[in-house]
Amino acid sequence: MLSTTARTRLGREKDRGSADRNDLYDVLDAGLVCHLGVVVDGHPRVIPTGYGRIGETLYLHGSTGARSLRAGSDDSGGDVCVTVTHVDGIVLARSVFNHSINYRSAMIYGRARPVTDEDERMAGLRALSEQLAPGQWDYARKPTAKELAATAVLALSLEEASVKIRRGAPKDEEADYALPLWAGVLPIDTKWGEPQPDPVLPKEIGIPVHIADR
Repeated sequence: MLSTTARTRLGREKDRGSADRNDLYDVLDAGLVCHLGVVVDGHPRVIPTGYGRIGETLYLHGSTGARSLRAGSDDSGGDVCVTVTHVDGIVLARSVFNHSINYRSAMIYGRARPVTDEDERMAGLRALSEQLAPGQWDYARKPTAKELAATAVLALSLEEASVKIRRGAPKDEEADYALPLWAGVLPIDTKWGEPQPDPVLPKEIGIPVHIADR
């Protein structure tokens, strides 16, 4: 079960909350981009970035020179907030007030730690790569020592997290159901397009199976 803390306890729309940790995994594993919220020099900053999950740990990465990542590590003494959201449909009600969105979202709070162990760093970077393009880590060249030195990796526990999900049809005021207006859901389906080769790619290099079969 998910933890219940002052930060993860839902104040509104409590029926949309889920305490099932598997729902948290599903939201995270289906995503490509998270938003990392940190405080830099006393001001809030939200950074979109890639991520990867291994068990109960979320991994984030960026340049060692990025102030947002330095502020997000436990060396600074501040907590971070990471969110992932999927928009599944626009819910059109009979009244504008009751329009909504079908979505799945996760929010994780905690103290991120800089990953210094080399084996864990490589495992975290692999998880990040596989989140975006499964199979690519084993296919592409691995990071050099110089590239690794320029890369910061953060680890964030999934201990303190919340999940909200909305599904289904519009919910109108009882009197509005009699209005002669269309209501329903406009589904949003995100899918992969046709791979576009690099213009300088030699013609004899075909699309690898792990890309072609997506």
